[in-house]
Amino acid sequence: MTAEQTRVFLVVVDDSEEMRAALRYACARARHTGGRVALLRVLEPNEYQHFMAIANLMEEEARQDAEELLQRLAAEVNEFSGQLPILYVREGNPREQLIALIDEEPQISILVLAADTGPRGPGPLVTALTGKFVGRLRVPVTIVPGHLKPEQIDAIT
Repeated sequence: MTAEQTRVFLVVVDDSEEMRAALRYACARARHTGGRVALLRVLEPNEYQHFMAIANLMEEEARQDAEELLQRLAAEVNEFSGQLPILYVREGNPREQLIALIDEEPQISILVLAADTGPRGPGPLVTALTGKFVGRLRVPVTIVPGHLKPEQIDAIT
């Protein structure tokens, strides 16, 4: 595969436990197909807009935390997939930023999400992107059950 044909598996990095299942799945698929993983962390706007100095400080700390988290995960991705991931940090509504990134980056070929299997439902992104927003995506979506253990994910990839 040439660089233009390399599959890029995009994983949305959030604070959920099930995100780990999506990450493991994407890494395994990238390793087995000669692809690459991309990680997206979206920073949602803070609610302290009327205190600009505080808001700016909070935004800077959130960006620094996001970058540190992505660097830690990048090391894991490199270990599991054999390649460093592509990293994205964006600000705004997670669903809108995800759709915009997919539209802007033609190398992204598959979106990998993990679904919460608890009573609260699969999660807001899975719900939105398998519902009324599915028509806005130009790539397929792989949904990994969030309760799968690493060895189960390895077996299916």
